[in-house]
Amino acid sequence: MYQTAAYWPAGTVFVAVVDPGVGISRPSVVLKTKSGHFFVGPDNGTFTLVAEQLGIEEVREIDVVLNRLKGSELSHTFHGRDVFAYVGARLAAGVIGLSDVGLKSRDAVFPIPYQKAVINSGKIYGTILILDIQYGNVWTNISSDLFQRMGVEKDDCLCIHIYQDEVLKYSGEMPYVNSFVDVPIGRPLAYLNSMLNVSVALNQDSFAGKYHIEAGANWKIDLAKCKK
Repeated sequence: MYQTAAYWPAGTVFVAVVDPGVGISRPSVVLKTKSGHFFVGPDNGTFTLVAEQLGIEEVREIDVVLNRLKGSELSHTFHGRDVFAYVGARLAAGVIGLSDVGLKSRDAVFPIPYQKAVINSGKIYGTILILDIQYGNVWTNISSDLFQRMGVEKDDCLCIHIYQDEVLKYSGEMPYVNSFVDVPIGRPLAYLNSMLNVSVALNQDSFAGKYHIEAGANWKIDLAKCKK
């Protein structure tokens, strides 16, 4: 959603269900962003990044007594079908409006805490929020703007560390280049991905696979210009 939502027009309704806590007290919500998009799903952190990216206009908690698939009242483990898809479809079809979903609950969604991209003492710190799974490239939340602020230029050597929680998973040096062909096959590189964030990869190989790197709030990265 974080990568694609902004390409869809205002009024688009997204249904997203990552919900290991289904059947317990976590709220079911509809988030309307300042961009005019709607997100339907569990309020358990799923909407952390789109809320930050697109801004929050309103959050309404779904009244699951009034807004659920008829005949599903005894089901407590399939809210993706019984509540979220049902509400999302009715919103998209114009059968109900946002005010019909339920009471306005608050002006925030439940956030998953993670390391925001920052510069501190000559290093940039960030999080591996996404993997480019098909190729094994590691995508960070470190923007090109931070690189410019720290004075990183093309062909600079970067010293990079990747941690899972506090456990070091990778430590190495690599050049900051435009593209994969700028380094020999099998060699590491840092580059800007399609979202203009810093990524780490191997030319024609899987960086994530080789070094057992994953994505999530507990995967952190820091980098700095290598000392000459």
